[in-house]
Amino acid sequence: MATEVPTNDKVVFDPASQARKTTRAGEHIQKVKEIPDFAPKDIYVAKLEPKEVLHNLSVAELYEQAIGHEEGNFIVSTGALCAISGQKTGRSPKDKRVVKERDHADDIWWGEGSPNYEMDEYTFMVNRERAIDYLNTIGKVYVQDMFLSWDPKLRIKVRIVCARAYHALFMHNMCIRPTEEELKDFGEPAFTIYNAGHFPVNRLSKYMSSGTSVDIDLNRNEMVILGTEYAGEMKKGLFSLMNYLMPKRGVLSLHSGANMSKDGQVSLFFGLSGTGKTTLSTDPNRYLIGDDEHTWSDDGVANIEGGCYAKCINLSKEKEPDIYNAIRFGSVVENVVFDPHTRVVDYDDGSITENTRVSYPIEFIENAKIPCVAGHANNVILLTCDAFGVLPPVSRLTLEQTMYHFISGYTAKVAGTEMGVTEPEATFSACFGAAFMMWHPYKYATLLAERIKKHGSQAWLVNTGWTGGGYGVGHRMSIKHTRAIIDAIHDGSLVKAETVKTPVFGLLVPTTCAAVPNECLQPELLWSDKAKYRETLEKLGKLFQKNFGKFTEFEMGGATQRIPDDVLNAGPVL
Repeated sequence: MATEVPTNDKVVFDPASQARKTTRAGEHIQKVKEIPDFAPKDIYVAKLEPKEVLHNLSVAELYEQAIGHEEGNFIVSTGALCAISGQKTGRSPKDKRVVKERDHADDIWWGEGSPNYEMDEYTFMVNRERAIDYLNTIGKVYVQDMFLSWDPKLRIKVRIVCARAYHALFMHNMCIRPTEEELKDFGEPAFTIYNAGHFPVNRLSKYMSSGTSVDIDLNRNEMVILGTEYAGEMKKGLFSLMNYLMPKRGVLSLHSGANMSKDGQVSLFFGLSGTGKTTLSTDPNRYLIGDDEHTWSDDGVANIEGGCYAKCINLSKEKEPDIYNAIRFGSVVENVVFDPHTRVVDYDDGSITENTRVSYPIEFIENAKIPCVAGHANNVILLTCDAFGVLPPVSRLTLEQTMYHFISGYTAKVAGTEMGVTEPEATFSACFGAAFMMWHPYKYATLLAERIKKHGSQAWLVNTGWTGGGYGVGHRMSIKHTRAIIDAIHDGSLVKAETVKTPVFGLLVPTTCAAVPNECLQPELLWSDKAKYRETLEKLGKLFQKNFGKFTEFEMGGATQRIPDDVLNAGPVL
């Protein structure tokens, strides 16, 4: 029996009470051994038997544990806790596993392009018991009871069981922190994470591809982490959970930033790494709703999280003052390099990893809106960094174009960012966050289109990449011009501007925008070689078409479905 999706009024955790004898592997149902079924309370109270269970410690107490009882943790000069995440300094998407069983198999996005690699329930239980056995052998286990979602109608209760104080503090920052009164009545969680940290999975187990495995079982409402100490796996595991639960209730879950003007106008910002999502959604003249994970329901936009997880590489007070000032007592900085005597962090040093990070409660941002809820989105801004230099700096999208570009989730890598990349390389991540999508991207795109249509929102494609030629020939869009474009979107002037249609992509490009030269709005005008521009434009169009081909037909709800022609036709035409 599947657990009900909990609401604020009724939060339940109701795992099946009897052994499960079958599970789905591939397209076939095969018998597996009977699996003893333990409720979380049985493991937590009776089976989880370390010397100490440290439950809902305060920030100061977690600092004491992290510094006094763990290696690899330090306090830096600002008062933040510095932690080293071990061998893994980023997520391990190829090691993510989702149990494929009867109750949920028809809902989940499987196959080409999907981030969801299947496992059977028996293997999940093997990994689960391995994690529990490890947690039982160590001296201390940390448990944090937290909430997800600032929308009281969507709120669910989660429990984090982990081996490191650093992980407990990280999740204390990233989730919504219950009050003392709420903790007294917390009861059983709706979802539980068992994080065994560096302790590896058995590589000989079925479905395993390395010593790391991050496993989700939607029937048991549990997640198991083995073989990685990277804290972001917990954050994104819970986001994957919400990306399943919310569409099930007709609520759109979004991998986006969100902010709000002082008169209540809301904007959503979608974008992959390097597109400027954090920079552009953090606006001193607007309230921050959240930087990464949101829902859009009948009541409006709400942050899923209680904190922010920002990149630190090359961070400076001048460029990112809000993030810089948030690094203080209570924050967790990961994998940064600091002076051994003064403990001053060198944010330009990426010798451990370029993926240095900081997590902090959203209250550490001065202009954060608390509670992190707002009305319906007025503007939906899709950010891309086009290194081919052919997309305009801003385009007004039709509803069908919005769905097409949302499903595509395009940006580009440039030479030097990865080994072997010698020229611009298109990158597509469905819904601007494919790694965390549980349903097929069309499900999320449909929910987005319904809300845009219902609430009269306007969608935009904003290119923060190259102009006047591709990478190595042209130059990066001026951040000053990009900010002027965002300001014009927000003040309503850009939606009134006349437009011209681009070739191939059919995008509607405003002919004027305050504080932006007219010629900068149309990329073809800045290319000296017009034939090369057209050739490059068509090359990018073909890459879009090739990528979108894997989404055209898909399985959902036990039936084969097809994306409607009006959405398919909203892409590039060659």
